[in-house]
Amino acid sequence: MRFGTSIHGGRFNNKRIEFKRCNPGFISTYWTMFTVFWIMAVASMLLWQCTIDDEFLFHRSVPFRPFPRTRPVAFNLTDFGGVGDGVTLNTVAFANAIYAISKWRARGGGQLNVPPGRWLTAPFNLTSHMTLFLDQDAVILGIQDEKYWPLMPPLPSYGYGREHAGPRYGSLIHGQNLIDVVITGNNGTINGQGQTWWKKFRQKLLNHTRGPLVQIMWSRNILISNITLRDSPFWTLHPYDCKNVTIQNVTILAPIHDAPNTDGIDPDSCEDMLIEDCYISVGDDGIAIKSGWDQYGIAYGQPSRNIRIRNVVVQSMVSAGISIGSEMSGGVSGITIENVVVWNSRRGVRIKTAPGRGGYVKDITYRNLTLDVVRIGIVVKTDYNEHPDEGHDPKAVPVLKDISFTSIHGQGVRVPVRMHGSEDIPVRNVTFRDMSVGITYKKKQIFQCAFVQGQVIGTIFPAPCVNLDRYDEHERLIKRSASQNATDIDYEF
Repeated sequence: MRFGTSIHGGRFNNKRIEFKRCNPGFISTYWTMFTVFWIMAVASMLLWQCTIDDEFLFHRSVPFRPFPRTRPVAFNLTDFGGVGDGVTLNTVAFANAIYAISKWRARGGGQLNVPPGRWLTAPFNLTSHMTLFLDQDAVILGIQDEKYWPLMPPLPSYGYGREHAGPRYGSLIHGQNLIDVVITGNNGTINGQGQTWWKKFRQKLLNHTRGPLVQIMWSRNILISNITLRDSPFWTLHPYDCKNVTIQNVTILAPIHDAPNTDGIDPDSCEDMLIEDCYISVGDDGIAIKSGWDQYGIAYGQPSRNIRIRNVVVQSMVSAGISIGSEMSGGVSGITIENVVVWNSRRGVRIKTAPGRGGYVKDITYRNLTLDVVRIGIVVKTDYNEHPDEGHDPKAVPVLKDISFTSIHGQGVRVPVRMHGSEDIPVRNVTFRDMSVGITYKKKQIFQCAFVQGQVIGTIFPAPCVNLDRYDEHERLIKRSASQNATDIDYEF
């Protein structure tokens, strides 16, 4: 959903004034006329400029564009006593406005407009058939004192709060069991002010798992577009067990260091989802597709599937641009990741799992990836041994298969490929086609594999590991691998 405006300007036709004579008696009259004409011209220009320039001095305090109307009724946060001074707490104003919108659900819902300003608030809940619209220069600020953040039960597919046993903090903007929700704007901002949370987490001063910035659970028909999300206490945008979700033209920011677990977008047990035209630079995974943790995710049994990620630019100096897992116990399948740039990052794309996870990762397509100054380009890790408790079954091993990489390019990459399967968790039916990645280390082991079966079609650079079958560009077999279980992993560089 995009909103545009039309700007109507004026045009003046200046007629030329000709004087046949110019005598001394006429000079005073001439200068009088000239002065009047000059004043009129300047006044006209000022009037015209006011109509087209929202940055003009007399109009700076007035929003240039009216709020677009997307619902039968629209409310302004100030109608409910909201004060955008960055100090006044607006939780009651948000709650009352959303309650008013809830009365319109049967008639198409309502829109809540957040005008320019800094709107401090504690967490609040959305309602169905609602549009939350943040105008340009509107900033929703999360209050930093955790006593204002409600505690919620642990997610059923995780067993307990991700960092601590027991309840977890809720999200700043939250919704459950919703239908038809839009969060959009003229690139307004939702700022979690996570610095206090990060510091307390590092100092072990928190007794509960930190909350996300935006979390929508058990909902469908969700659109999030044209906004900036920044400095989340924990994961930034967390759709949980949702269907038909679109995330479009969203900027997500957090410091690339010392902002722990600030994942950008974490689709978790979601189905039918599109993420496109986004810029993400955060302190953990840019995007991480999940579906539950060990025995709890297996029991919950809700996979993430049919997700497309495209036209995204990502930076992650701590983790990876786009990850699958490690919490993937409900299964992940039918994922397409295309037209993605990962720059100045620790890893490009990664699949991470471990014994005890169960589940599967299958039917994964990576297409048209650009890796620009990345330590490790493509990673599969099968020993990511972090578990919720001792109740997990180490014999519950995940299945990894049917993964393709096409048109993978880049420069400044230290290790283009590190696919570390194991005897218990082999990686099956991996395909590489059209790959050319400029490397920074001329080492022998820069295309690293262990317990990997698959094929290379055509010529790729750097040379692939011996585990893979070789085909020409017409998909005719050149050489069958006899070393699928070979191990060529080197973590020294």
